[in-house]
Amino acid sequence: QVQLVESGGGLVQAGGSLRLSCAASGRTFSSYAMGWFRQAPGREREFVAAITRSGVITNYADSLKGRFTISRDNAKNTVNLQMNSLKPEDTAVYYCAAASTVVLVVQGRHQYWGQGTQVTVSS
Repeated sequence: QVQLVESGGGLVQAGGSLRLSCAASGRTFSSYAMGWFRQAPGREREFVAAITRSGVITNYADSLKGRFTISRDNAKNTVNLQMNSLKPEDTAVYYCAAASTVVLVVQGRHQYWGQGTQVTVSS
């Protein structure tokens, strides 16, 4: 019922930055908690960040705190992920997700997800 489309991925050098965006359509955007997760080849899906419906409260994977920042603009139906000080281990496909609550997003129990955008960080 909700469609999510990610954009902003690409190739960057270690230490650089990227800003990922996720555009949502369908149901009222502000009714969903949003988040990001990633998956590298041969690895399990990993939670990255989540944000509440109002955008006031955020949640991050412990290893990513201080480098990544999630935000949302309910007026434009978008959620963003600012990625700074990128490392080669950040290389993965990044997915946008939506669910009724932040807990569901963090646990990977999101109801909707996008097609993903590739992020590659060179050393």
